[in-house]
Parts: sequence; C-alpha cells; structure tokens
Amino acid sequence: TKHGWVQSYGSRCVRPPIIYADISRPKAMTVDEITYAQSLTKKPVKGMLTGPVTILNWSYVREDIPREEVAYQIALALRDEVLDLEKAGIKIIQIDEPAFREGLPLKEEKRKAYLKWAVKAFRLTNAAVKPETQIHTHMCYSEFQDIISAIDDMDADVISIECSRSKGDIISTFEDYHYEKGIGLGVYDIHSPRIPKKEEIREILKRCLKVLRPEQLWINPDCGLKTRQWEEVIPSLKNMIEVANELRKEFQI
Repeated sequence: TKHGWVQSYGSRCVRPPIIYADISRPKAMTVDEITYAQSLTKKPVKGMLTGPVTILNWSYVREDIPREEVAYQIALALRDEVLDLEKAGIKIIQIDEPAFREGLPLKEEKRKAYLKWAVKAFRLTNAAVKPETQIHTHMCYSEFQDIISAIDDMDADVISIECSRSKGDIISTFEDYHYEKGIGLGVYDIHSPRIPKKEEIREILKRCLKVLRPEQLWINPDCGLKTRQWEEVIPSLKNMIEVANELRKEFQI
C-alpha cells in the first residue's frame, strides 16, 4: 500500500503488501548483500529471510484465495532464494517466523488446521537444502506452551526466542517438553536502550542450563538490532560474548 500505514509497535509503522495474484520470485533478493558480507569475514554469516507464514500474516490477502495456498506459493518462492544462498556458500540460513503464533485462530477448533499448513509452509522453504546447511528460525512472543509440538515439527536446527524480559521464564516450556534441537536464548532486550549487565545475562543462562544441555544453547539478542545505536549495541554484544566464553570454559565445551 502507499498510504495504508499500520502500527507495528511504538512509533514504528509499516505499509503491508497487497497479495492479489500468484506469487513468484523473478530474481534473487538477498544473495548479493549476504555474499558481500560473507566476503568480509571468515566467520559464518547468516542468510536472513522472512518466513512464509509471517509474510502472509503481515500482508493484505484476497479473501477469495485460501490462505494456506498463498502460504505455499510464498514458501516455494523463498525456497528458490534459500537454494541460491546455499549455492553462494552460505552455511547458515535463518528463516524468521515472528508472526507464526500471531496467525493462530482464536477458535480452538481451527487451530490444528492452521498449525498443520503453517508448519508445512515453513518446511517447504528449506526442504531441498543439503544436510550440512543449518536452518535457523526466530519467533517473537514468549508464550509457546500450547504450540511447542508444532514448533518442533518445523524441524529447524535452531530456534531463537525472546527471553530477556521474562528473565528466562520461557524455559518452563522446555521443562515439560523434551526438545532436542538448538535453542537461541535472547538475553539482550533490544527494545530498550539499556545495556544488559554480565551478571543478568549469566543469571538467565544459568537458569536455562538447568533444563537444556550446554550443547543445545545459543546466546543471542532477543530480536534484530536496527532500533539501537552503536554505542548501545557494541557493549551489549561484548557482555554477551564474554559470558558465553566464560560458560564454555565452565562446561568445557
């Protein structure tokens, strides 16, 4: 839309796309940027894409087209991008689904069908990658108890989640559900200018390590950093890295 602004949060607004016909990807969208970033470091750089369910939920979709069919079309277009990133040498590809839960129907009887096609759409995006290519995803909102089995079925190698504002409360979900894949704990609240102290980060991680194996655990901010200034970001990330290194030594990993 040109004038159909929708509030995202605070003063942040977006103009949702209008999906009015079949969806395809005529050319690569992110490959040039990611390969350039990868050329500047020997460390792995993630390919970053928005997932099909989130694109669908954050768009205006024609009411005469089934939403699940639109999700599959988006997924197939994204699959082409994922494969191009893989061919370009990108070893880690993150397909974000922050609005996965947002689209969950209010009526209980409709939730099973939604989760079934939402999971299928996500898996379509990366179904053709090589086994050594690592697939990540990220989700907003920390209430996962009732959909944790669907998240497991998405079969991402690593899921990153918000954890900072709840001080690790979300880990209770994994006390009741045996989750074997990697989990990236968001220990840095990126919606605040405040720099997290090492002691706070360590406290969250120590709590989570009572439930998760050290080998499962990734440490990350709880969302993207575009709303923060460099003088906030750099010391926050340094604190994260220092705590991560200290815990690696402590657990000998």
